[in-house]
Amino acid sequence: MSNVRQLRDKTAESEKITINLGYVDLGRIDLLVQEGFYSNRSDLIRTAIRNQLASHDDPVTKTIERHSMELGLRDYTRADLEAVRDAGEILHIKVVGLVRIASDVSAELALETIGSINVLGALQASNDIKKALSERIT
Repeated sequence: MSNVRQLRDKTAESEKITINLGYVDLGRIDLLVQEGFYSNRSDLIRTAIRNQLASHDDPVTKTIERHSMELGLRDYTRADLEAVRDAGEILHIKVVGLVRIASDVSAELALETIGSINVLGALQASNDIKKALSERIT
């Protein structure tokens, strides 16, 4: 049951974040955009974040391995969880990236098959599933 995919640098699905910047930093960013170094503010910020993450790639990789986490996108379909249930197993989901639980998965099936969820990134699931698993999500 390995349907983990490496996330591309630019994905259609992303998470919006908000940051506060001082006026001088913001002005410097706008200057770089105006001079054509970046297409817009977001382009500069994404590039800066990627460069910073790249500079810490080795410790991040070692930490992911040490914590036995998966990196990327992890989809769980109803069929996946039914197979887990039928095998008498319980999942302990640990992902750096995105976890998606299909919309046709019931809260009952999720409770039967998911013992814990630790996502560093984002979890996409119905509100019913998130509520049912709330004590298992860290």
